[in-house]
Amino acid sequence: MSKRGYISRYSLIIKKLQQKPFCSYEDLKSHLEFQLQFMDEDLQMGYSKRTLQRDFKEIYSLLGFQIEYSKREKGYYISEAINDNASAQKMMEAFDVFNALGIAQDMSPFVQTQKLPAPGTENLYGLLHAIRNRLVVRFTYEKFEEEIMTQRTAKPYFLKEFRNRWYLIAEDEKDDVVKSFALDRLSALDISNRKYTAVDTTLLEQRYRFCFGIVGPNDKEPKHIVLSFDPLQGKYIKSLPLHDTQQILSDTDDELRISLYIFITHDFIMELLSFGQNLRVLQPKSLANRLKKEHQKSFEVYGKG
Repeated sequence: MSKRGYISRYSLIIKKLQQKPFCSYEDLKSHLEFQLQFMDEDLQMGYSKRTLQRDFKEIYSLLGFQIEYSKREKGYYISEAINDNASAQKMMEAFDVFNALGIAQDMSPFVQTQKLPAPGTENLYGLLHAIRNRLVVRFTYEKFEEEIMTQRTAKPYFLKEFRNRWYLIAEDEKDDVVKSFALDRLSALDISNRKYTAVDTTLLEQRYRFCFGIVGPNDKEPKHIVLSFDPLQGKYIKSLPLHDTQQILSDTDDELRISLYIFITHDFIMELLSFGQNLRVLQPKSLANRLKKEHQKSFEVYGKG
């Protein structure tokens, strides 16, 4: 069987156990055989208990999910919450895309994708190695606003993805400040043999967790934000939340009102401005006034013409 076939099986097993925990072997077998027949003739096969156990081991190796059998419930289940594992969620999404594109490779008139790469990914494995082993890295970096190339030496802490771009969060040894470096502007990566002392990055990771995007926060604490969207825009916001702290306060025929708990950064301001008249900031007032000023500046630019 092809690699796509195995990936298809793993994805189907996980999703089935998410939807219906404590599936029996017979339930899983019939589900897999039914679903795989729609994907590719090459994926159809018999499915033994031995094959199932081997798939469970591979799923654990790839994603870290332990699938166990409950004698009490007489079925298989995933022993941890997938929704709490962001990396695994990304992997599951990648599985779905991989399967869909594989099936659609001969159907190009019917499936169209943007030819936009995720730049900088060639350095992901090297940086992960450096982070895991606490090795200082050196690289050349280009800042768009300054249009110059600089040499950096840094202690890499973790990687962060935002809107198809990857960023390295690292402590720049030039000034001992933790910064974000876009991988598409990072080149000539060199992983040194010099180790740095392990640091507790829990607080740093928490601060970035409450950021929209990648720009580091200046405030000490995130802010409670309340936004009101018109009904149509609200449907998009419900289907694709702005942030994982998003909570729906009210959902009526007139508006969708949500709350967020995040830092107010440049990235977040730019996102709010993109909604134009479909959004009204209710709290805090300082954020509402900031958006008013930005919209006024845009109006003045067009007014000059």
